[in-house]
Amino acid sequence: MEGFFYALAAGISWKVGFERNYSFKTRIIMKDQTRIIHSIPSDPLTGAISVPIYQTSTFVQEAPGVNKGFDYSRTNNPTRQVLEELIAVLEGGSHGFAFASGLAAIDTVVKSVLQAGDEILAIDDIYGGAFRLFSLIYSKFGINTRFVDTQDLELLEKSITPATKLIWIESPTNPTLKISDIKAIAGIAHRHNVLLGVDNTFATPASQNPLALGADIVIHSATKYLGGHSDLIAGLVVVNTPELAEKVKFAQNAGGNILAPFDSWLVIRGIETLSLRIKQHSANALAVAQFLETHPKVKTVYYPGLASHRNHAVAAGQQRHSGGMVSFTLNNDTLEAATKLVTSTKYFKLAESLGGIKSLCCHPATMTHKSVPQEMRYNSGITDSLIRLSVGLEDAEDLIADLEQALK
Repeated sequence: MEGFFYALAAGISWKVGFERNYSFKTRIIMKDQTRIIHSIPSDPLTGAISVPIYQTSTFVQEAPGVNKGFDYSRTNNPTRQVLEELIAVLEGGSHGFAFASGLAAIDTVVKSVLQAGDEILAIDDIYGGAFRLFSLIYSKFGINTRFVDTQDLELLEKSITPATKLIWIESPTNPTLKISDIKAIAGIAHRHNVLLGVDNTFATPASQNPLALGADIVIHSATKYLGGHSDLIAGLVVVNTPELAEKVKFAQNAGGNILAPFDSWLVIRGIETLSLRIKQHSANALAVAQFLETHPKVKTVYYPGLASHRNHAVAAGQQRHSGGMVSFTLNNDTLEAATKLVTSTKYFKLAESLGGIKSLCCHPATMTHKSVPQEMRYNSGITDSLIRLSVGLEDAEDLIADLEQALK
């Protein structure tokens, strides 16, 4: 049922010394916002209702190797640990990890599970930064990446080779909001002994839980909806087995791509209102998408909440909310027309990124996906006039009026 979650009773609590106590015995049912709020612990030492920021690099030890669970903040930090365990609970995983950015999170996952000679099978409509990492960086170290439309399950399975070790999808994708059937892809991946990683940034755990659908790894750019206020850069990873957790933890500590204590606290603060914000983002985005779909100057609208979306039914089956992202193309499919529009809006600010309370607009072909070759952009639907909207928390009527005047 929408908004419900089976949670282990008693919440998450710290023992003195900051060892986490998961002594849960009974099951209760909580709705999303209750689940989120009561998954964030108070401080047992002082009673502080807000998680403390442990802004320290090192920790005093009683004797060599004898400590309170912390020795050096690259390896572990109390504030970061709260965030890591919080995201693990929200995604239903065994372990969570926090990184300096979403790309740092992806980078650590790839280094954890792949080696030279392995292959990544990735969705074709992929974030430009991830494309750059997969195509231009890992290729130097013998890890090949091929891109396919993972909406086509038959094509996906045919594309798997003996070298394929990781299937990488976004759902919804950035920027054309493609929806992949996570449960079906997990079945395909596991039949071939391949791991499935899902970028859940656009949906968030308030809407979608890929691990429950069979995925092995979930990543987030916490810069976006989890932080929610456009004031931090962060990445998160959640895995569902101790074996994967051990690999990711080793790579995190060895590589040092960690999230700082203050930024960890900012993400925790953002997560506190995640469910409420996602509901309003989704309501506003649906209103905007419906307006755009009827406008004579708009050619195509991409939004999984619309019945016209190719995989609307799949989205409805795995997402509790349709999300705050809308993309569309113009009948005048030119760079000039798109540029004129994105520089004519008042409330939709022209900027990179997404997921904050203020609405943003973006021209992917010249901004977020500029590093993707033109032919690949066109084939995945990123045309010259494609515009991506991050619909914020302003009144929907004002946002629609803004787009209407810009389209004129």
